Amino acid sequence: MVLLSNDEFLVELTKLFQKARSSGSVTMTMKRYDGRTKPHPRDGTPAVPNPHYKCLIRAQSRTTKISTVIEQNDVEKFSTAYSNLLKTSVNGLKRLKKPKKKAMATQ
Repeated sequence: MVLLSNDEFLVELTKLFQKARSSGSVTMTMKRYDGRTKPHPRDGTPAVPNPHYKCLIRAQSRTTKISTVIEQNDVEKFSTAYSNLLKTSVNGLKRLKKPKKKAMATQ
């Protein structure tokens, strides 16, 4: 898995969406991230009262995996860029066909 900066992640995500348009799919996951790569054993002391959590975002297609870590102060900037990317990239969805209701001809 490749850890990228926020801007590089958005560029690579655009490329993943373009590849997946013809065949395949892109899987996105988001989770809270505290900056540690290994768990620390508990010693009985309470957790830090106000930790600075981050957000870990991962994207995966068939052979490519990318990820980025978003700081608290960059969340608003990243979310607007991410939502604009989704609006432009997810336009190839198929419309669902609504089932036709039978006319009430029996009355």
